[in-house]
Amino acid sequence: MRKIEHFREFTPTELEFVRRFRKGEFHADAGTTILVEGSHSAHLYTVLEGWGFRYKILEDGRRQILNYIVPGDMIGLQGAVFDEMAHSVEALTPMTLCVFERDHLFSLFQKHAGLGYDLTWIASREESILDEHLLSIGRRTALERAAYLLAFLFDRGKAVGLINGNRRQLPLTQAHIADTLGLSIVHTNKTLRKLAAKNLVRWLDRGCEVLNPEGLQDIADWHPGAIAKRPFI
Repeated sequence: MRKIEHFREFTPTELEFVRRFRKGEFHADAGTTILVEGSHSAHLYTVLEGWGFRYKILEDGRRQILNYIVPGDMIGLQGAVFDEMAHSVEALTPMTLCVFERDHLFSLFQKHAGLGYDLTWIASREESILDEHLLSIGRRTALERAAYLLAFLFDRGKAVGLINGNRRQLPLTQAHIADTLGLSIVHTNKTLRKLAAKNLVRWLDRGCEVLNPEGLQDIADWHPGAIAKRPFI
């Protein structure tokens, strides 16, 4: 992870603390539920490899995907602060996660102000992403919503090395997109066919290949800022 240019460097003291804080690694197959809404987890996780997503389910089974998870993201922080998870987390692809004991979280704030700030940055970044998602669902058209989501995920994946060179595929099904955008599967299919007709994306057996991310950004009227170094723990 520290070799990826997108992430800031640790000081030697911070690195030693993180090494003592971590308790190992956890490997999850695609489709594995990593955290369950309402559960109490003794662990926090930082994603090292792969894609995942956060979601909530209504009593009748309808699912709302809240956000997607990429390397560098921390999951389980909400459960550490509020004692139980308010959403679930599932692996979209095979994932590798670094495991931390939640009981040691507050020593991070006590002994390492810089890492405490990093944790606050991570939580604030998640809030800003959810703000943009809410704007998209509330005010963008179906075509704009789909274009935004695919452009956003392409940008996030590119920053952390999940997308590079000829590897331009997002591991999403149309059902994932429908559950993220709050659209029916039929409406989602029609919308995505419009993007494919414009040669912006191409649907494959196991995901969506982004052919023209700039074209998707233009449709959504959303353009990512310059990629800056970000913290992770």
